[in-house]
Amino acid sequence: MPVIRSVNWGGLKTLYLKEVRRFFKVQLQTIWAPAITTLLFLVIFTVALGRSGRSVMGVPFADFLAPGLIVMGMLQNAFANSSFSLLVGKIQGTIVDYLMPPLSTGELIAGLVGASVTRALLVGLAVWLAMLLWPGVDATPRHPLAIFWFGLFGSMMLSFLGLLTSIWAEKFDHAAAVTNFVVAPLSLLSGTFYSIESLAPAFQAVSHANPFFYIISGFRYGFIGVSDSPVHLGGALLLAINLLLGAICYVLLKKGWKLKN
Repeated sequence: MPVIRSVNWGGLKTLYLKEVRRFFKVQLQTIWAPAITTLLFLVIFTVALGRSGRSVMGVPFADFLAPGLIVMGMLQNAFANSSFSLLVGKIQGTIVDYLMPPLSTGELIAGLVGASVTRALLVGLAVWLAMLLWPGVDATPRHPLAIFWFGLFGSMMLSFLGLLTSIWAEKFDHAAAVTNFVVAPLSLLSGTFYSIESLAPAFQAVSHANPFFYIISGFRYGFIGVSDSPVHLGGALLLAINLLLGAICYVLLKKGWKLKN
């Protein structure tokens, strides 16, 4: 019998391609629709608040707003993708297709999270290309490493959170509840549309307890060169959160919690 002594690259590639093809078959809904929605936010807020020459943190409001919208779209779609994979398998009774193949727990996580990050990056790339052509918006990268770090690890954080939701949820309503009452509020109240410097001290403290704030602030720093939080602290915190969420996902999948009943 064949023995897989290291990484099952063939199985990992197959799982990754399966998950990518699943969302790419409906790319109008999974990639282009979120991109259009994000652009509508840009149009509405720049028309309503940006025409008077308003600036935030020393840059035009549209330039301040654009990076936050890009990464917000990436985060929400990373969560949406990973929160769907195992959940639909449990509901349809096809969860065995994930559990029976000769894939280790780490390989299963890598395939699911990798596909979610791919969707997030495609959405972010589509929005960024559109903003490059948008009049009055400067979306030129200034610190590519910061963009890469916060875009990648931010998407991974939401992918892990979506995977945890997919493990815990028993129906689509459960996943929708996490989206509506956790992900959406945290992303919208994270400084995407404003600088926390304009908030009262108590609300600034609340914002600093929001991990989404560090993602958006660090990602924005990559485009405009200024940040309302310590970039290195945010990067280290984001890495620590990913390690913690990844470990929790590994333990739960290893035990088969709510998957092998």
